[in-house]
Amino acid sequence: MRFELNREHIAGKMKELIRNIRSKKGPAEGLMNLNLKRFRSISRDEVLGLDIGSSSVKMVQLRKNRANYVVTAAHITEIGNGDGSNPARREINTVGAIQDCLQGSGIQTKLAVCGLCGPEVAVRDFNFPALPKEEVESAITLEASQVCPFSIDDSIVDYQLIPNGPNTVSGVLVAATNKLIKAKSQLAEEASLNCVLMDVEGLALLNCLAKYEKPEAGQTRAVLNIGGSFTTLAIVGDNNLPFVRDIAYGGNDIVKQIAAQCGVSTETVSTTLAGPEDTDQAQHDLEQGLGQACRKLVVDVNETLRYYSAQEKNAAVEKIFVCGGFAAAKGFVKILNTQLDAAVELWNPFDKIRCSAGSDCKSIIEKNGSAMAVAAGLAMRSI
Repeated sequence: MRFELNREHIAGKMKELIRNIRSKKGPAEGLMNLNLKRFRSISRDEVLGLDIGSSSVKMVQLRKNRANYVVTAAHITEIGNGDGSNPARREINTVGAIQDCLQGSGIQTKLAVCGLCGPEVAVRDFNFPALPKEEVESAITLEASQVCPFSIDDSIVDYQLIPNGPNTVSGVLVAATNKLIKAKSQLAEEASLNCVLMDVEGLALLNCLAKYEKPEAGQTRAVLNIGGSFTTLAIVGDNNLPFVRDIAYGGNDIVKQIAAQCGVSTETVSTTLAGPEDTDQAQHDLEQGLGQACRKLVVDVNETLRYYSAQEKNAAVEKIFVCGGFAAAKGFVKILNTQLDAAVELWNPFDKIRCSAGSDCKSIIEKNGSAMAVAAGLAMRSI
């Protein structure tokens, strides 16, 4: 089902904001997204999922094959100057990384679905007494202004209504700042791509999870995506309402803390954590440093799990699927398994998505699949 919201111009470039509500559809369409379409009609439905992270760019293209998806192209490129000390240089390097992904993957479409995360994005559920239809949108906007940690006047708000009886208006709202939306769309445009859709990364992860990891009855599950600058925790329970929190602590922070503790470079830490198992004393010291560096993340995640269980009155989260660029670091999942209040499993969604591309693409998703989960979820969106 598709509804049109108000039209807004973002820096004179984003021409139209259209609501996209897909209640009760397939798993890849079941949760809402910020649907920012730049054209009134787009004849092609072929898009690419573009995950522009703080450390790397991930790109995935999928083809719908009956009830499943097939990987037709994928690529990943590291972003130089990852510390962000020179924003102008970093922007140039990011655009270069996007272009490298396009060239390396052989993707021809110019239609991209981009992801948003961080403190300028909010996902909240709402529940009002029954309202006249013409008052619903203003009530949701008011609710967003009260619960979002940024100004709604400089943001875009989207929402999805969820049937909950005749006496209530229930659903989920999503808000993101115009500044963040403009920044992401501009990076895509500078790489000669058309950003036709914006999605919340946590929702994209949950959609991908719902498609390929069927839950047991009554099971509450979560996805933990460890990026370079942010960690996204996305939870969904029996009520099918998404809960998303972005934690400002990621793989880059963990690496920097280990390097400071052990008196080595961040490059040494990254190489060691990504390399083969070793019995060397230095290896042992780095692994111990990993445990200490993960403490803040573990505390934040456990507090969020307990908050979710108390607030939503749901069963506790039983299983966490871990993905993201730092997820495959040696010893990381083991630490999470012993310290988080739920069972933890390293998740590579491409284990269950057939690849029809060449050997290079298969090698990329086999090696980096867990890091490309967001891009896969974005690529599942339809326009």
